Amino acid sequence: MSDFKALGKKVDYEFSYNPNLLEKFENRFPGKIYWVSFNCPEFTTLCPVTGQPDFATIYIQYIPDKFLVESKSLKLYLFSFRNSKAFHEDTVNIIADDLFNTLNPFYLEVYGEFNPRGGISIDPYVQRYRKGISWVEELAKKRFIHHRPISLPSIKNNRG
Repeated sequence: MSDFKALGKKVDYEFSYNPNLLEKFENRFPGKIYWVSFNCPEFTTLCPVTGQPDFATIYIQYIPDKFLVESKSLKLYLFSFRNSKAFHEDTVNIIADDLFNTLNPFYLEVYGEFNPRGGISIDPYVQRYRKGISWVEELAKKRFIHHRPISLPSIKNNRG
């Protein structure tokens, strides 16, 4: 564990996006299928147009294979978005890409529940997963369809 740059050490926070802050370690339970979940309720970034702050809870869930993300590095990485400017959809996709590329898990999803601004909240949900593994592809389909309840009036009125 001494190879970690941040864990157990005093570190300075970075205020600009830096994917190199993410660190991984070997999964001690390879071959076992299990979920790892992170809830990050104090995420902040900036609107790319107005520069105003955007606040969100970022939910990260994944099924690891060989590697897990070190949680302090994840915290520092998420904090690095603080002065970065990106739309909500871009931010969530960037986080998913960085984590997937770092960990190469079987399955990963990132959901951003952003606070409303101007009376509208934007809550993007993205997935990354390994192609060619039937149970992973089936899981991805089901999770995508059911990641959040649909509450459109047209759908409610057409139910029998």
